[in-house]
Amino acid sequence: MLKYLIEKEFKQLRRNPFIPKMIVIMSVVMMLVMPWAANQEIKGIKLSVIDHDHSPVSQRLIEKVPSSGYFKLTDYSPTNEQALKSIESGKADVIMEIPARFERDLFTGNSPSVMISANAVNGMKAGLGSQYLSGILGDYSSDLQNESGALAAQTTIPRFKVVPEYRFNPHLDYKIYMIPALMVMLLTMISGFLPAINIVGEKEKGTIEQINVTPVSKSMFILAKLIPNWVIGLTVFTICLCIAAWGYGLYPVGNPFVIYLFALIYILVVSGIGLVISNYSDTMQQAMFVMWFFVMILILMSGLFTPIASMPGWAQGITLFNPLRYFIEVMRQVYLKGSGFFDLLPNFFALCGFALLFNLWTILSYKKSN
Repeated sequence: MLKYLIEKEFKQLRRNPFIPKMIVIMSVVMMLVMPWAANQEIKGIKLSVIDHDHSPVSQRLIEKVPSSGYFKLTDYSPTNEQALKSIESGKADVIMEIPARFERDLFTGNSPSVMISANAVNGMKAGLGSQYLSGILGDYSSDLQNESGALAAQTTIPRFKVVPEYRFNPHLDYKIYMIPALMVMLLTMISGFLPAINIVGEKEKGTIEQINVTPVSKSMFILAKLIPNWVIGLTVFTICLCIAAWGYGLYPVGNPFVIYLFALIYILVVSGIGLVISNYSDTMQQAMFVMWFFVMILILMSGLFTPIASMPGWAQGITLFNPLRYFIEVMRQVYLKGSGFFDLLPNFFALCGFALLFNLWTILSYKKSN
């Protein structure tokens, strides 16, 4: 009986050629576009410069800042008032004001102060832009002191050099951090929305009544709905892994079978959520809206874009009930750190619990009348 029910599901899928095409195209486009768009690195910050010194040293500093790649010199103002007008008009994001006698104070041992003013309407852009600019100024000061031999004269102060070493992502490439999580987001959308419109679609067509008068049990009926979603979800997941490997040169450091084990369980979780929503919905439109509501919450509170540790305490508590959070942690740890199965046992038990809960709920909420 199960064999024929699964065969029915795949025949229904083939009758609508748009869905298989959409699944493949959506997977390819999201994996090729989203890693470049979902990037929290701030670049192209518009810079306004006020140079009261007009010396070779200040001119060299002005040339050094845009060469970092983070800033774009868009305004050169003689006074602070005019620079503020550039901020108000949107022509500039950050103002760097170089004081008079900047060069002389720097080489006579004084500490000249460069004022940084930032437009804080976008708080992240203002904060990161100020930090980037402060770091460039610090590097420039060190370069000038090394060139002039000022540090060598300070024999009473021990010299040391800090050499940073970045673990797991040595080049600080944000795409490497985002790609594993984007795979989870894509799997959530496809494995969640397809089951959400499945049962309610049969309600609208009237075919669900033919199933209700058969001796098919509720558990077998739900299992027949889950198995095709398993196949579709694993196919999408494999496409994503191949694009990550061939398109970005990103391979899992850990065992790929661990990823597939967690993916199998996670597809059960998301498909269960979709089927629960489908059972309680009367129309496909209603199911789509409800599923979109929950998917948006799951994505935004999963640590996909913002770290969970930076969320308020109450929000961190809510994320404990978010299955998306656990699979994103698994993907990033296996891909970047090479974590093994036993390192991820808490995530495994959490996902198994979610899978059991939602699929039992699906069976109990499905109303079958013989």
